[in-house]
Amino acid sequence: MSNQADQVATMLGDATLAELSADLRGEAIVPGDAEYEARRAIWNGMIDRHPAVIVLCRDTADVIASVRFARSNNLPLAVRGGGHNVAGNAVCDDGLVIDLSPMTAVHVDPVRQTARVQGGATLGDLDHATRAFGMAASTGVVSMTGVGGLTLGGGVGWLQRKYGLACDNIVSAEVVTANGQVITASETENSDLLWGLRGGGGNFGVVTSLELRLFPVTTVYAGFLIYPMEQATEVLRYYDEFCRDTPDELTLIASLATVPPEEFVPEELRDKLGLFILVSHCGEMEAAEESLRPLRAFGQPAVDMLGPMPHFELQRMYDAAYPAGNRWYWKSDYVRALDEATIETLVKGAAARPTPLCAIDIHQMGGAVSRVAADATAFGHRDAPYLINTYAGCVEPHEDAATIAWPRGVSAKLAPNATGAYVNFLSPTDSAGARLAYESGTYERLVALKTKYDPTNLFHLNHNIPPRS
Repeated sequence: MSNQADQVATMLGDATLAELSADLRGEAIVPGDAEYEARRAIWNGMIDRHPAVIVLCRDTADVIASVRFARSNNLPLAVRGGGHNVAGNAVCDDGLVIDLSPMTAVHVDPVRQTARVQGGATLGDLDHATRAFGMAASTGVVSMTGVGGLTLGGGVGWLQRKYGLACDNIVSAEVVTANGQVITASETENSDLLWGLRGGGGNFGVVTSLELRLFPVTTVYAGFLIYPMEQATEVLRYYDEFCRDTPDELTLIASLATVPPEEFVPEELRDKLGLFILVSHCGEMEAAEESLRPLRAFGQPAVDMLGPMPHFELQRMYDAAYPAGNRWYWKSDYVRALDEATIETLVKGAAARPTPLCAIDIHQMGGAVSRVAADATAFGHRDAPYLINTYAGCVEPHEDAATIAWPRGVSAKLAPNATGAYVNFLSPTDSAGARLAYESGTYERLVALKTKYDPTNLFHLNHNIPPRS
């Protein structure tokens, strides 16, 4: 053990790292160990935290031991699944990190059409397992995202309008609670906790596995259209009109972002700000072509890259736009309408972005998402027609101030039309984030649930919902 590790052991008091390690199949990593620097790094390079101990959990028993150890030694406790969340809640200073990344197993039950997914699995892991059976889960839009964190916060993604959010499709969950006990949350066991896990984030315990419904999705009609910025305002007006009467199989995202310098892009658009319409249609290919014909014809897009593709390829198609290690700051706003003032705010805001890594996504909501009753799950703002994600990225620390200021400025101008925020798209300084993510009645119900399952707020390194004192 290094001198630094000795110092950590001293800091922990009577309990020693040896005692913790004796309870683990996995490994306890401390400052000075060869893997420490790599293991404390997460997707958002703006997060620079130094845990006292990182526990690489191999199974649920390791999670139990880690929770009990953190609680008995009054250590801050963070939980890492995919490590992709922009807020950086996966790591903490001077505390213990439960790192679930070794727990990536996915077991598919083709008869029940479900998958049991361990807490460290990514969307890519899940897609790899399910496509062998001709099925897919309704999850997110980027394959490096952790299944657990995405699902617990809601899970906005390519299949949502047909099959619901990721959280809507939780069948059951295995949860290690704050007292170190393992319980199951399902419709028949601890159903109140299942309600909270469907959108309430990581407030109630460590979810070591999720059972998710699967759907018969293999090939989708997908890709993107690109327009020059000169057409952005008129195309966004049409996008709003088009979105009002689309089939559930179709999910769209309009994105004001940098056009890549690819061969299929006209040279005059490369590396410039443009308007993308990202497309996913999970129905019949002929129906998809028919549904999309008016959109493809409007405005004569400069690039049309729509066509059939495997669902798992769509899931990783935009991974390169979100490189790990860059410095990120996001703001999110559900809006009541994509009206003229909102479109003007978005187009002018995009034009003022401080770096080429900054973009604005306008997610089409509705469909199956909006048909779930508001009180059926903890997920909020189901009636909003659009979710806007204003995200900024940079490479160097000296760019941080502008990177943070820009999304805040766009979000502030959207405020008159906004109804709330999406918890998975909140950044670390969004202290009021949890309240913004839920309607008042839902929030009070979440507080009661937190008081029941985590009365001392052991799991507070998240978009926290404090228990009643």
